[in-house]
Amino acid sequence: MSGDDVWRLPETRAEVAFLGRSNVGKSSLLNALANHKRLAHTSKTPGRTQLLNLFELGNGTTAMDLPGYGFAAVPGKTRSGWKQMIEGYLLEREQLVMVLVLVDGEIGPTKLDVQMLGWLQASSLPHTVVASKYDKVKSSRRGVRQRELAEGCGVDVADIVWVSAAKGTGIEKLRGLILGWLAEGSAGSELATPPTKAELKKAAAKAAAAPPPNPADDESEWN
Repeated sequence: MSGDDVWRLPETRAEVAFLGRSNVGKSSLLNALANHKRLAHTSKTPGRTQLLNLFELGNGTTAMDLPGYGFAAVPGKTRSGWKQMIEGYLLEREQLVMVLVLVDGEIGPTKLDVQMLGWLQASSLPHTVVASKYDKVKSSRRGVRQRELAEGCGVDVADIVWVSAAKGTGIEKLRGLILGWLAEGSAGSELATPPTKAELKKAAAKAAAAPPPNPADDESEWN
């Protein structure tokens, strides 16, 4: 399902959220994790995701695909509304157990990525950096890139999960981490039963896709 207000979202035992700059590969990663090519719609048009898009993962646990930041060819009032919607969700969603912050592994963290990580830390929200597009980094540069990206994000090298949705690199590791976070988060639920790997792989999509805006680089969106 999709919505624009955290208070209109259904209850869940535990939830993980995917957050990152537009065109960083959130939808592709969701599809790879679920082993489903059409779970989340992928588009070459940045900014397609404009609502809070909720996906069922099985046994009452869920994943949230949040709108991307950095590309928004829309009026300032609309951008402000998106910012309030995302921040409201992150601060008010009680069942949120982990925020997965996607950073483009090929180009490294942008100013907006660093701002978002700082805000999450200041807000005491649990988060993990996921570096996407591992396959785009030259093999001879991977060690250096891993250190550079960790330094730019202000975390240890070992704390970053590197993935490639195209090649499948790191997907199984990240899937296992997600299952662990959901199991831990749902442990206090009366009906808590964490999803199995099979259920996560065949997760059913119930989010409605929003029409895409025209692409335009607007990094003032989160300033």
